[in-house]
Amino acid sequence: MKTAQQRIKLARMDPEQVADEIGGFIVEAVRRLRKTGAVLGLSGGVDSTCVAALAKRAFDRHNAQSPDQPLELAGYILPSRTSEARDVEDARQVATRLGLRHEVQSIEPIVEAFQTTNPEALRHAYHRGNLTSEIRAVILHAKAATENKSVIGTGNRDEDYGVGYYTLFGDGAVHLSPIGNLPKRLVREMAAHLGFQDLAGRVSSAGLEPGQTSFKDLGCDYEFAEVILNGLDQGLRAEELSVHPQVVPYARQQIEKYTQWYGAPKFASVPELVAEVLRRHELARLKVRLVQPDIAPITLTLE
Repeated sequence: MKTAQQRIKLARMDPEQVADEIGGFIVEAVRRLRKTGAVLGLSGGVDSTCVAALAKRAFDRHNAQSPDQPLELAGYILPSRTSEARDVEDARQVATRLGLRHEVQSIEPIVEAFQTTNPEALRHAYHRGNLTSEIRAVILHAKAATENKSVIGTGNRDEDYGVGYYTLFGDGAVHLSPIGNLPKRLVREMAAHLGFQDLAGRVSSAGLEPGQTSFKDLGCDYEFAEVILNGLDQGLRAEELSVHPQVVPYARQQIEKYTQWYGAPKFASVPELVAEVLRRHELARLKVRLVQPDIAPITLTLE
């Protein structure tokens, strides 16, 4: 058993090595399935930008070595009424900068069409948000099918496998998960390494509800969840995590930050916040049993 005083180790990486590992994983997976490339949804956020840059880099290298078997990456920008104009423009700029064939299509008419069959789903922001994510998934899979391509996921380790903050048959419905082993902290580092420093520090948001941020929904940043879940992996129990010297000041800072941003705390104490992260992790483990795409194996060290 670990002691509560033992330092919780966090993953470190050589970004160039990991970029090559993820790129090789993407190319191998796409070729194994005999696809002509891949499609992904571009949101303008750091996760989809990072995945797009990694995949495009890998495809460009493959195409230079095997010009008779080219692979193409296509990006689809699918805004709804809750999408921020800045995010749509950032997604356009990412696609242009990477040289991706891309399309921008508003899905709001499709969302509104559910007034006919599921009007109740449109009356609540939460259900409407999940429906929006599921519609995007249907479009991406239809595009992939007609183009003989794979659907690449853009979820990171903390988001998908840590706290399960995704729509199960929406953004979770993918063929492969290139950054599923990268915590959000290292996704930001990778994005900066790939030349997207301007997006590396972007506030995380699913963009499915007005004014939505991941921090508002979860009550903590992904980086805090990473500390808790790494501690769990390293043998610490919930009660030990709640008094751990790395956790306590960090948790208090998260509670104070939430109060400053939103006027009142989401959680009243450190144990409550830790318990919520662990509760969400249990749900994430259940969700993974239903949708489990291949995840890129990468090299990380704990320090």
